[in-house]
Amino acid sequence: MDEADGDTPFFCQIKIVASDLSRSLEFYRLLGAEFEVSGGHAAATLPNGTVFEIDEAPVVAGWDSGWNGTTGGSTVLGFSVGTSDAVDRLHRLLSGAGRCEHLAPHDAPWGRRLAIVDDPDGNPVAIMGPQSPEARPDPVGSGVNSG
Repeated sequence: MDEADGDTPFFCQIKIVASDLSRSLEFYRLLGAEFEVSGGHAAATLPNGTVFEIDEAPVVAGWDSGWNGTTGGSTVLGFSVGTSDAVDRLHRLLSGAGRCEHLAPHDAPWGRRLAIVDDPDGNPVAIMGPQSPEARPDPVGSGVNSG
């Protein structure tokens, strides 16, 4: 399914607000996102079909009159890679590019290699390897093991 079906909601987009669009684009390009940029707005369609957008603050203020002016937050953006070694390599790449390490690579209890690096606005970005066949059940039904 790649679009909404009647009244059934379909997750299709994630948008973050950036204080510096150039820095955010540099960061997310290291994760493989290819953006089309127009003024203070950038959009990329990720391999799974989800649209990932980044807007600078003045752009958001133009379409969201209720916006409180904040950037960064507690929502974790997750990216999967094909191997546990790729988690470590990508973590080194992002940390070496001056990004803030949030959580060093480790083997999470639910059976995935996991690292978290903060993007330029403080959004936590998780890098996850494949599910281990010996994995414990998903922690409290969080959905972490899916995908």
